[in-house]
Amino acid sequence: MDLPVNYDSTEGGTSNENPSVDKYGFQYSDDFNYEAYEEMMSEYLPVLARRSEKWSRLLKENTKVDKNLKVKRYVRKGVPSKHRTLIWMAASGAQQDLQTNCGYYHSLLKAPHDPKLEETIRTDLHRTFPDNIQFHESSQPCLLTALYNVLLAYGHHNKDVGYCQGMNFIAGYLLIITKEEEKSFWLMDALLGRILPDYYTPAMLGLKTDQDVLGELVKTKMPAVWQAMTRHNVTWGLVISKWFICLYIDVLPMETVLRIWDCLFYEGSKILFRVALTLIRHNQKLILKAQNFSDICQCFKQITRGEFVENCHAFMQNIFTEPGSLSVATVTKLRETCRERIQAQDSA
Repeated sequence: MDLPVNYDSTEGGTSNENPSVDKYGFQYSDDFNYEAYEEMMSEYLPVLARRSEKWSRLLKENTKVDKNLKVKRYVRKGVPSKHRTLIWMAASGAQQDLQTNCGYYHSLLKAPHDPKLEETIRTDLHRTFPDNIQFHESSQPCLLTALYNVLLAYGHHNKDVGYCQGMNFIAGYLLIITKEEEKSFWLMDALLGRILPDYYTPAMLGLKTDQDVLGELVKTKMPAVWQAMTRHNVTWGLVISKWFICLYIDVLPMETVLRIWDCLFYEGSKILFRVALTLIRHNQKLILKAQNFSDICQCFKQITRGEFVENCHAFMQNIFTEPGSLSVATVTKLRETCRERIQAQDSA
């Protein structure tokens, strides 16, 4: 992946000075623990400073940065906000797509539009991050127009997908970070077209497959949890579909999701399983105490909250140790098996 030496970017967050919102524009909840957050950030900010210095040195010393163990280690330890768009674009292949297809995004916006696609997108626009001031019409700048453009262009670009619920959050999240429509479009194409194929198609075969893959991984690594799920008749799709379809947006804290996405763009979809397995393994005692269907569902809501997930740096260290080994070959083989089983069930 080629990274230009002279790249310069502002921080990914908004510069608004409203104390009731974070640097990305999200409003703090009524029960937000400011004291715990400040304590966590007091430890995390020095880490960010050290990482930023190392990244700046890496990008300055190299005319390009290839995928290698050093960069992989850097990504796992976190990409600084000012370099995040660059690294995501380069690692995912989105930068190459943009350069190869100069003007393509804008040509999609100028072309005739499908009225049904437009209507569907407009219906979902105001449901996108209602707790983020950047998506309020009164905000300056407002990201709603940019969000509409990215979703409309992608719907025409990938007619097999068009638009389905969940995509507005993906596109919105990308816009919060990149602040650029065209880059958000190509990053979205990398996610939906290469990293997570068939997640957002009408049949959602990729999503269903990966839900079953997680179940198989839990069955092997945490058989007691798998038995509890089976005993209480709780399907994986019921409790973790939002984790995967939203790529942990609105599930885990913002800074934690950004760190997950750093690895998602660099290493691929295997990271989604590492996060899920870590959440489940770390909380398996709680899950095993569940007495019924309702208890299990409540547990899976509870395990995505609290100090364990809020300390993003410690959490990311955990996801590469707590689940144990997880090879690409293992995930690929399980996907093949699960996909065949789902297709057989659908055609029966």
